[in-house]
Amino acid sequence: MASGRRTRRGRAVAGSLSALVALTLLISGCSSTDSGQAGGGQQAGTSSAAAQAQVTITPGADTEVTPKTPIVVKAANGTLSTVTVTSPKGNQVKGELSADKTTWTSAEPLGYDSTYQVAADAAGSDGKTVHQTGSVRTVAPKAQAFPALIPAPNSQPDFGVGQPIVVQFDQDITDKAAAEKALEVTATPQQEGSWYWISKKEVHYRPREYWQPGTTITLKANVYGVDLGGGVYGKTDREVTYKIHDSWIAKADGDTNQMQIFHSGQLVKTMPISMGKDETPTHLGPHVISFKSEKYTMDSCTYGVCPPDPKAYRSEENWSLRISNDGEFVHENPNSVGAQGRSNVSHGCINLNAENAKWFYQNLGLGDVVEVTNSGGQKLPVWDLYGDWELSWDQWQQGSALK
Repeated sequence: MASGRRTRRGRAVAGSLSALVALTLLISGCSSTDSGQAGGGQQAGTSSAAAQAQVTITPGADTEVTPKTPIVVKAANGTLSTVTVTSPKGNQVKGELSADKTTWTSAEPLGYDSTYQVAADAAGSDGKTVHQTGSVRTVAPKAQAFPALIPAPNSQPDFGVGQPIVVQFDQDITDKAAAEKALEVTATPQQEGSWYWISKKEVHYRPREYWQPGTTITLKANVYGVDLGGGVYGKTDREVTYKIHDSWIAKADGDTNQMQIFHSGQLVKTMPISMGKDETPTHLGPHVISFKSEKYTMDSCTYGVCPPDPKAYRSEENWSLRISNDGEFVHENPNSVGAQGRSNVSHGCINLNAENAKWFYQNLGLGDVVEVTNSGGQKLPVWDLYGDWELSWDQWQQGSALK
């Protein structure tokens, strides 16, 4: 009996030892770096739980944005299936979905002072669909500034080498730098140029030197949605393209009382002239032709000189080309033919006889240049229509809000 008990006890110990050895081998196998035994661990690590899709809409409903701020809808842990952005009038805003279907971006400007409703559906990796809504609010301007372009689009096929590019706003612009950044000028061939603010509403663009003949100029006024300061925003975007024709430059000399006309740098004609008398001298410097008419009524009252002022006048003239806004023209004047080539007797205009006036009218036009020297007058003011070329390049650049 005693030996039997010892046998059972020995078997129990042996069984415990066997179990301990087996447990040790199991633990050793799980921590091994052997590729055959580690495979089970990598497979467990790479398995991921399915996730619910998350949708975000920007900008948020608590922020007022400009109409050119894009609405962006993004999906995380899934892809977008539908996105709808609706205007207050019920129109749907166009948008573009990214190739991976995780991002939708609006593709057209919004309107001012409007709330847009956004609805989006996204499918998550868990197979479930998430629906998200939101709203986007745009700013309400105090006023909207319309950019008038000068020369007017499609007003004529081409212009002379002196033609400035002008943008006139119908509201005061207090953030001139923002406005300039929104005005894009491209010249082909490329030429250095800059803007100059004539006033709070008007800004001019010219190159360093006269435009190269044959230049194509494109102006893009990308002002819609732009904060121009003081609660004023741009009303609309506009674009225009101008062509520059051959160089025509007239040089009028008050000492010789002669005017030489150069075409593409070559002297093609010389004609006798009479410029402004001592009391009303013609302005000095480059003038740019801005208007022409075969028959035109010259009336000094149009620039504030009215009877009984002794400087006042009113007359019907032929072959007239305006070179400043204060009454200076190149035109025919039969009454001063005897003085032409000898003395200056006009009210500030450059007088020609009938034959020369007609030739000048037929060959020169808008944007062409009349350079006046030795007139006894003051320089043409930069604000006097197109006094742009009176300033040196350094002076001109100082008129930019970005310098």
